[in-house]
Amino acid sequence: MNRSKLLIVASAFALSLSACQQAGTSSEQGAQAQGSELGIVPASMDTSVKPGDDFNAYANGNWIKNTPIPEDRSRIGGFTIADLQREKQTRELLDGILKSNPAAGSNEAKIANYYNAFLNTDAIDKAGLNPAKADLDAIARIADKKQLSAALGGALRADTDPLNATNFKTENLFGIFVTQGLNTPGETLPYLMQGGIGLPEREYYLSGDAKMADLRTKYRAYVQQILTLANYPDPQGSAQRIIDLETKIARAHATREQSEDFSQGAKVWTRAELEKNAPGLDWSALLSAAQLGSVQKFQAFHSTAIPQLAALVGSEPIQAWKDWLAFHTLNQEATVLPKPFRDASFAFNGTALQGTPKERARDQLAMNAVSADLKDAVGKAYVDKYFPASAKAEVQKMVDGIKSAFATRVKSIDWMAPSTKEEALKKVETIVVGVGYPDQWRDYSSVDIGNDAYANLKNARLFEYRHQIAKIGKPMDRKEWWMPPQLVNAVNLPVQNALNFPAAILVRPFFDPKADAAYNYGGIGATIGHEISHSFDNNGALFDSAGRLRNWWTPADFKRFQEAGDALAKQYDAYEALPGLHINGKLTLGENIADVAGLAAAYDAYKASLGGKEAPVIKGFTGDQRFFIAYAQSWATKQRDELLRQRIATDGHAPGNFRALTVRNLDAWYPAFNVQQGQKLYLAPDKRVRVWG
Repeated sequence: MNRSKLLIVASAFALSLSACQQAGTSSEQGAQAQGSELGIVPASMDTSVKPGDDFNAYANGNWIKNTPIPEDRSRIGGFTIADLQREKQTRELLDGILKSNPAAGSNEAKIANYYNAFLNTDAIDKAGLNPAKADLDAIARIADKKQLSAALGGALRADTDPLNATNFKTENLFGIFVTQGLNTPGETLPYLMQGGIGLPEREYYLSGDAKMADLRTKYRAYVQQILTLANYPDPQGSAQRIIDLETKIARAHATREQSEDFSQGAKVWTRAELEKNAPGLDWSALLSAAQLGSVQKFQAFHSTAIPQLAALVGSEPIQAWKDWLAFHTLNQEATVLPKPFRDASFAFNGTALQGTPKERARDQLAMNAVSADLKDAVGKAYVDKYFPASAKAEVQKMVDGIKSAFATRVKSIDWMAPSTKEEALKKVETIVVGVGYPDQWRDYSSVDIGNDAYANLKNARLFEYRHQIAKIGKPMDRKEWWMPPQLVNAVNLPVQNALNFPAAILVRPFFDPKADAAYNYGGIGATIGHEISHSFDNNGALFDSAGRLRNWWTPADFKRFQEAGDALAKQYDAYEALPGLHINGKLTLGENIADVAGLAAAYDAYKASLGGKEAPVIKGFTGDQRFFIAYAQSWATKQRDELLRQRIATDGHAPGNFRALTVRNLDAWYPAFNVQQGQKLYLAPDKRVRVWG
C-alpha cells in the first residue's frame, strides 16, 4: 500500500524497491494455491506463542522458522507469493506471444522484440559499449554551462511520484511528475523535484553511522569500477569528483520527513520565478531539452532544494558534472550493458545495498523488464487472459461495503464538528475506485522496439515521459491509472480522490473466491480499507474531495486528529527492527494511520456482510479469529538486514511484521484471543489509537 500510497510494489518488477513492502509465505505456496473455506494457513502459525505477547509470531511463527529467503531475493512474503502467481501467468502469456509470430508493429511484436533483445546477452556482450557511444560522446563534447544545462534537461524522465508512490528518488538532477497541482484544482502541472544521487537517500552520504560509511566506501569503489570498465582516462579521480559532487547534492536535499509533508511542496512557480529563484544553470536550455520549453507554471515540490541544485550547476567544475553524467548514464542502463557492467551493478545495487546474494535468472529479469517498460501492452493481454469478471464484481462489492462502513464510522464520531464531518463524507462518497484494470489503454504504435536492448530501454522510458508531459495544461482524468494491472499492489491517488486495485493483487494471500468472508475481509478487505483510509491519513486528510490541498478541518478537530497521530507515532517509535535501530513513527505515520483505520473499517464491513448472523466456527477458528489471522498472515515478512536498514531510512512503510501488530488497537481483537492485561501487546482501552471512529 503505498502511502498515497502504493500498497506495495512487487519486488519482481524492475521498479524501485524502496517503495515496496512485501509480506507472506513461500513454503505454503502449494497449500495456499489450493484455496479452502478456512482461508488462513494453520501450518504457518506457532500456537505456542500467546497472541497477546507477539501476534505476528502466533500467526506466522512456523512460516518464519521454516521459510528461507531465496538467494535471488532480498525478501520473502505474501506479496512475493502473489507475485509468483503473476510471474507464472506472465510466463505463460509471453510463451504464447513468442510462439504466435505476431504481426509487425503490433503490441505483441513489441513485447516479443523487447523480451528477446533483453534476453540476448550474447548480442549485448558483443555490442560492448557501442549502443551507449552516442550518449557518452555527447557528454564528452559538453564545453560550457549552456550545453551542460541542455544535457541535464535531456536526461529528465517521469521517474518520481511524491503523491501516489512515495517515490522521491531519481539519479537525474531533477525528477518530473505530472498531475493536478496541489493547490490548482483542474490544472495539470509538472512537479519539479530534487534528484541527482546514486545512493538511496541523503542520509547515506551524511550519516556518521559506521554501516553508512562502509556503504559510501563501497559506492566509491563501484563508481570507479564502472568508469574503469568504460575506459575512462582517470577513473579514480573521476570517482572522487562524483562522490564529492553527490555529497554536496545530498546536503541540498530536503529530508525524507520534509518530502512527506505535502504542504512544503505546495509552492507554484512561474517560469520567470523559476529562473529568478534558482539561478546558476541555463533554464531555457534545460527546459527546451526536456521538452518543457513552453511550460509557464511549475509545482516547485522541493522549493528549498531546487535553487541549491541549480547553484551547484553554476559553481561546480564542468568536468565533475561530465563525470557524473557519464556514470549515471551507465548505471541507469546497466541491465542492458555487457556482463562486467551487469555483474558490477548487481554486486553493489543488489548485494551491498539490499543483501541479495544471487541475481535472478535472465529470463525472469527479461520478463519483468518488458512488463514494467511496456506496462499497458502486457497488462491488456494479462487481464484478457487471467482476470475474470466474477472476481472484479466480488471485489467491487467489497469496496462498496467498506466505503459504507467507513462512512458509518465517520457519522458516529461524536467529537467532530458537522463541517469537518460533511467534507469527510463527501470525500468517501466521491472516491473513484478502479478494480482490475483501466478503462483506456496506452497506444504504443509510436514506440520503436527492435533488437537493440539499450535502445529499447531508452525508447520505452522516453515514451513514458512524453505520455506524462502531454497531460500538462489539460484537465485531470480522475479515472487515470497509475499502476499496471499486472502489479501486486494498490494505491490511493489523493489529487484524483481515487483508488486503483490492480488485478494481480486479487489473489492469495489477499483474496480467494473459495474462502470464507472472514479471510477475504481480513486480507484484501483490509487492503481496500487501507487505501480508502489513505484519503484520511496525516497527508490525505488535508486534501478535499476535489483533490485540493486545503485544511477543511476545524482547529479543534485537527488538534484531536493530530493527537491520535502522535500517539500512533510513539507506538511505532518503540518497535526495534534491528538492534539499536527503531522504526521512525513519524516517517511511517501515514501508512500506520491507514492500517488502523482501514482494518477497523474492514472489520465493520465484514460484520455487516454477515447480515446479523453469527459467523461459523471453521476448524476451531471463530470468524473474528480468522479475520485477524488472515490480516497478520498477509503481512508475514522476512527480509535481509541490508534491505531492512535501507527501508527504515527511506520507506514510509513499517516492516510487515510490525504492521501485523496493528490489531492491538482494535477492541475486537482482545476478546477474540483472550488478550489480557500484562501481556506484551496489551493496550488499555484509553491507549488504543482510534483514528476515524
